Amino acid sequence: MTGPTWRNIYDLNDYEINNLGIAEDHMELMEITQAENILIELLNKNPNCIPILNVMGHMQGRYLSDFKNAIKIYEKVLILEPDNAWARDERRRYQRYLNYD
Repeated sequence: MTGPTWRNIYDLNDYEINNLGIAEDHMELMEITQAENILIELLNKNPNCIPILNVMGHMQGRYLSDFKNAIKIYEKVLILEPDNAWARDERRRYQRYLNYD
């Protein structure tokens, strides 16, 4: 019996998959600078990669409380993929935070 399999619908290469995982591990350990450096490097190589953008938006909003930048990143995701429910919901959440200021 095997568990669920992960489908690579965005055609991430092994380097991207591995480094996204490392960046997420750094975020969980509150090693935000290391996570950010990895994500920036990945985005420099693949600036329109939806999974990388989503992780960067998550880090900007949740870990750095940079809601404006998180919104900007999620808006880019929605331009690339208008039906992306995750990006739409996260953008809405951070827009609400800004409206309460």
